[in-house]
Amino acid sequence: MLLFDYKRPPMNDQLSGTLDLPRLYDANSAQDLVQSLNLFGAATARDTHSVCATIGSPHFTDAVVEDISLKSGAAAGFLSVWRKHGVDAASHVRGAFAAVIADAATKSVFLTVDRFAIQTLCYCIDDNTLSFSDRADCVEGRGKELDPQAIFDYLFFHVIPAPRTIFSKVRRLPAAHSLLISEKGIQEIRHWPLRFDEHQREPFAVARDKFRTLIRDGVAEEISGHERTGAFLSGGTDSSTVAGMLCEVTGSTAPAYSIGFEADGYDEMSFARIAARHFGCEHHEYYVTPGDLLASIPDVAQHYDQPFGNSSALPAYYCAKVAKADGCTKMLAGDGGDELFGGNTRYAAQRVFEFYHSVPQGMRRMIEPMCGDDSPLRRIPGLRQATGYVRHSRIPMPDRLQSFNLIMQLDPAKVLTADFLAQIDMTKPLAHMRATWDECKAPSLINRMLAYDWRYTLADSDLPKVRGATSMAGIEVGYPMLSDRLTDFSMSLPPDWKLRRFKLRWFFKEALRGYLPDEILTKKKQGFGLPFGVWATRTPALKQLAEESLRGLAARGIVRLDFVERLFAQHLPEHPGYYGEMVWILMMLEQWIRGHEGVQL
Repeated sequence: MLLFDYKRPPMNDQLSGTLDLPRLYDANSAQDLVQSLNLFGAATARDTHSVCATIGSPHFTDAVVEDISLKSGAAAGFLSVWRKHGVDAASHVRGAFAAVIADAATKSVFLTVDRFAIQTLCYCIDDNTLSFSDRADCVEGRGKELDPQAIFDYLFFHVIPAPRTIFSKVRRLPAAHSLLISEKGIQEIRHWPLRFDEHQREPFAVARDKFRTLIRDGVAEEISGHERTGAFLSGGTDSSTVAGMLCEVTGSTAPAYSIGFEADGYDEMSFARIAARHFGCEHHEYYVTPGDLLASIPDVAQHYDQPFGNSSALPAYYCAKVAKADGCTKMLAGDGGDELFGGNTRYAAQRVFEFYHSVPQGMRRMIEPMCGDDSPLRRIPGLRQATGYVRHSRIPMPDRLQSFNLIMQLDPAKVLTADFLAQIDMTKPLAHMRATWDECKAPSLINRMLAYDWRYTLADSDLPKVRGATSMAGIEVGYPMLSDRLTDFSMSLPPDWKLRRFKLRWFFKEALRGYLPDEILTKKKQGFGLPFGVWATRTPALKQLAEESLRGLAARGIVRLDFVERLFAQHLPEHPGYYGEMVWILMMLEQWIRGHEGVQL
């Protein structure tokens, strides 16, 4: 018989706890586990032998289990599916979730997160204790020691990809993975295989109608139980589609929120207005200013559980803040459309470079010696670009994706101190990328790139950005473009429907032709890009905050002081857009460290 102790979690879920492992291995019942398991901030349930805690909004593929979940809570549903499927439990769950199950019957503990790590789990294990939390900085026993390799990973990726975290003792569960801990050891399991069906092809009209229905259903599911839900509206195809579907599902002038910047080349408000008029949205606009950055940079940096360098977090926070003040309890984000349907410009760019490999090998042997760095052809206009194309094309994937990596282009030895460099391995980020690339066995380049981006662009960057921004504003967030059904649908589309020759997201745009305004379908991608570098050169107080932050990193022995001085005196004024990114990620690192008292290298 199931004995459910159910409580509805608060809006901003938190899942944290500790488990005495020796007592787990000696336990005979759920009651024994309760005495050795400290849990807080999550929906919980127990049966005869197990205790479960979960956050998020999971749904279950088994109708009986889904009914249990609806009646007794998601944790009860997880326990039921655990009893049926064991370590394969997560493959029978959809939606956004993180769950921890301690089981006296199997003498094990099971941790799992959803496909895209919309909900997260971090953990620390020693011989006696398992500590876990959805936040790295809330894991008990994490200590104060920072991981130098994680700091270098941050400078390389601008985020810290799982499984590493900023804390030496803490690991983060990668997206679509589970962890089983028992007396036999620790086993990490991928519960969602990356299998693309590249041979299925149904009539376009059938696929189009199914696609539109899936988006609409995803929006309807996300807004269930909320009286007022708003949408982020950047004016791009994804956010415009979500905003339009929100109006359609609610049958009202649904609220949409847009961010603008008074800086040439950064403001997209005109496209957001086109979408809002087209769908009849209740449109709200906010223009972020340099003063907003000065007021919020420390708070935004310190809100995240580890250093986070995606500068769009700050405008996303202001967008969510306006929505919260306007009475919304949830926001819908358009994240995922590019990564499911082929919308990033690098997909087309890499196809260009891959064409080189169709050139006969004998001809390549003749060409390549003439394309080295010291080749005289590089001094001839037109041929310089051709030799660059050959050199770049020869770099294998996925290394080629980081050919112009910012920290590597600047030369780590000129940016970082010798003492810091002695503590890290500069080859580890590339090794991490190669392992991620190899996880997907799809034949086509586009699908392998999409799967790669599900890890780095979505799970490690864009989703944490929006999750952090909305939680800081005190509002929930949903991602209708990342529903499991829509994801599965995208994996069944022919590769050339995602990237047709060099046309990005061909199917997505054709399927929404007549639904989205033509101006939105033909616009160039931009998003909530932040003109930080430009503003830092024009706003003395903002430059002062940035420079003082970077000097703080120099004092900690991470960054070379001469690099900081050169960066502000020469590089930033000459190329504010390019070097502003480096200033931003370094500034956010220092500001995060300041907000976490006592941490040390």
